[in-house]
Amino acid sequence: MADRLAQIQGHMSTSFPRGLLADQTAIITGAGQGIGAETAILFAKEGARVVVADLDEAKAQDVVKKIEATGGKAVAVAGDIMSQETIDRIVNEAAKLGGGKVHCCVNNAGFTWDGVLHKTTDKQWDTILNLHCRAPFQLVRALAPYFRLKDGAPRSIINVSSTSGLHGNAGQANYATAKMGIIGLTKTIAKEWGPAFGVRANTVAFGSVLTRLTQEKELGAEVVVGGEKIALGIPKAMQKGATGFENVPLRRAGTANEAAMTILMLASPLSAYVSGHTLEVTGGAGI
Repeated sequence: MADRLAQIQGHMSTSFPRGLLADQTAIITGAGQGIGAETAILFAKEGARVVVADLDEAKAQDVVKKIEATGGKAVAVAGDIMSQETIDRIVNEAAKLGGGKVHCCVNNAGFTWDGVLHKTTDKQWDTILNLHCRAPFQLVRALAPYFRLKDGAPRSIINVSSTSGLHGNAGQANYATAKMGIIGLTKTIAKEWGPAFGVRANTVAFGSVLTRLTQEKELGAEVVVGGEKIALGIPKAMQKGATGFENVPLRRAGTANEAAMTILMLASPLSAYVSGHTLEVTGGAGI
């Protein structure tokens, strides 16, 4: 134990002149826009080499260009995260980018496909469960050879959940179930890979954050999966209250950048003794 603590302390410092994630290689899924893009850019600014994984190649490449424009290192991997072939490419590119080392994985990719319980189809159910639970599981499993190491290097997994998973939400039986499921997966990773390998695993559960999933559905955001268009957002008629934030003490939604900063915190040495935790980021909603 003493030797292991010495190794860990050797990788840590109370100051971080080269960035909180210096010399680390990170995978971020759904990194072409929104929270994922802000996380990728922020990780790069803190010294990480970043794999920008997204369904949309053009958007992923745009994020890579932004990172490289400021001197950072990144590579784009485009493809459906629900495909094993995409997962394998992500892992291979990460290992290549990091010289055989991978330190962090942020399972952020996701969207909603809402419907009231009695009208939710099997396809809606399976798609959302596969996207938010099976795909993160498969990616983490594929990363096992790079995470189950006793070299004392910092390694962490951050899975993105939602307050819908913690409390349920009308019209989101599939999404709520999946987002609760990812919390169970996170805790299991912490218990299995923490003792021998020091891997930390945490979940961040977002409330209202300004993304395409929370904007008005009438604005026309959509995602295409298997040739089928899925409309994203919340119908204007369902927006809560005059401002939508009467139950949020801060009286506003969070920004994608604010969301990204909480992911950075969990990935960084600032959370070196935090594992198996679900961090609610809600502006105080639910207290």
